[in-house]
Amino acid sequence: MSRKSFSRSANSKPSAPRVQSTAAGLHPRNRHQQRYDFEALMAVSPELGDFIRPTPKGNHSIDFTNPQAIKALNRALLRHWYQIDGWDIPDGYLCPPIPGRADYIHNLADLLAAANGGKQPAGKRIRVMDIGCGANCIYPLIGNSEYGWQFIAADIDPLSLASAQRILAANPALQPAISLRQQPDSQCYFQHVLQGKEFLDLTLCNPPFHESPEQMARGNQRKWKNLGKWDDQQPDSTALNAETPLNFGGQSNELWCAGGEVSFVSRMMQESRHYASQVYWFTSLVSRQAALPALEKVLRDVGAVQQQVITMTQGQKSSRFIAWSFLNAEQQKIWRQMRWQSKG
Repeated sequence: MSRKSFSRSANSKPSAPRVQSTAAGLHPRNRHQQRYDFEALMAVSPELGDFIRPTPKGNHSIDFTNPQAIKALNRALLRHWYQIDGWDIPDGYLCPPIPGRADYIHNLADLLAAANGGKQPAGKRIRVMDIGCGANCIYPLIGNSEYGWQFIAADIDPLSLASAQRILAANPALQPAISLRQQPDSQCYFQHVLQGKEFLDLTLCNPPFHESPEQMARGNQRKWKNLGKWDDQQPDSTALNAETPLNFGGQSNELWCAGGEVSFVSRMMQESRHYASQVYWFTSLVSRQAALPALEKVLRDVGAVQQQVITMTQGQKSSRFIAWSFLNAEQQKIWRQMRWQSKG
């Protein structure tokens, strides 16, 4: 297991600075390196105790096929590690695994640090946009807690934003740091959300990975098999979509779109060129390694100056995000001096 990073020049120009490779497993700054300490988690969130079950080895665990158990675990993790109170989401909305989400945030910090003398820029100067924050608002919550970054949290779903607003209401200290904005056009990413000449140091996105409900259902079937909760006598994958719950939940716009992640991220890349001078690094998660060549071609076509792919390893699972910028090295240097290093 290893964490890899590599850079490519989109137009045969000097490569972007490399992000430092690290040891196997979660990012070194990730707070979730060890097994869950259920005793400590129940101490701050007693309701988690309703879902604790003994394992054959006599340890504590939860049923990871139970959406309510996963929600209770997330609530406890956020309270214990990040001092976030009152976290909740409506039933059926995406309930993300916290350790993997934290890994994306820490690797984004390293992406900035690679051009900043190895120091992760922190505090109110750093502004980040989460494209599709969902009802859980997890990236802004972790990013602000860990680095003090300011966030624009955007989504097309008013119910998701209402849920995120309830989380912020339970945590008044977060309200000045996280701005919730509705995207009225499902085909847009930055337009209608970025106001005037706002500048962003980062954008991030967890796109819908699947191309159709049927593909999503097949993926769900594999997940349930891996959890030991599925056998081949059950309905086919199409029936599974309607009859079998997703243990991590998710609305249709969170899980699939026509053309899947390649189409979704490609459109984001095409639109991003219109905001070339307003964003230092654009980024998006990419679930399939096989999707990268098509996305890298889009970046060449739209004239991105720099691009990187950062691979993250979590146990037996690998994930990755792609980053791109339209700023050349000199423009990025001026950006850092003006926004990250200025004393004013």
